[in-house]
Amino acid sequence: MDYPHSHRHVDDAIIGRRSIRKFLSQPVEREVVEDILSVARRAPSGTNTQPWQVYVLTGEPLKTLSTRILEVFNDPVENERHQREYLYYPKEWFSPYIDRRRTVGFALYARLGIAKGDQARMHAQHARNFMFFDAPVGLMFAIDRRLEQGSWLDYGMFVQNVMVAARARGLDTCPQVSFAPYHRIVAEVVGMPDHEMLVCGMSLGHADPDAPENGLVTDREPVERFTRFVGF
Repeated sequence: MDYPHSHRHVDDAIIGRRSIRKFLSQPVEREVVEDILSVARRAPSGTNTQPWQVYVLTGEPLKTLSTRILEVFNDPVENERHQREYLYYPKEWFSPYIDRRRTVGFALYARLGIAKGDQARMHAQHARNFMFFDAPVGLMFAIDRRLEQGSWLDYGMFVQNVMVAARARGLDTCPQVSFAPYHRIVAEVVGMPDHEMLVCGMSLGHADPDAPENGLVTDREPVERFTRFVGF
């Protein structure tokens, strides 16, 4: 198939995107983040509703959010009081989804040298989510809670655009639903109004090329496993 040459740049940005779990301290300028969001806003949405609201943190506000969440996360009793406002994962796991989940978890821990059952190190690694994996920029994505499921589907396309646009600019990301249980803390720090619901967070910055966890590239099912062509 003869495609325009420019498709390779798009393909490279999509295929090159992966979840980075250790960033360099190198800063990212506000103008770059604005440029990424300007591209991402071209995501499609039903009747052009554009349901996304974004809060971008760096510097002291980012540290404040990290500190406040970690204080809760490291207190088992207090942590139980914080729950996400929507279901992200199934209530009961089943194949093939539980198998894929386990595969990526085992692969990540193997790269980090975390043995199965090492609860202390697993807890410490999970805590790194709330440090934005050392990234200089954190994004919080919110949606008006009065909107319905279709707007959440639209939102996924917007978040994907953010990650691909970042990759096209030599930056990396990690989308993080791990922030969802701490929506009250996030709302206080960023000034989120009551009618908004936290969707997820995201780390943004330059990947640390020497970090073993950043060498993890997850598999994808081949097209023939999830596609039926009808009428071809």
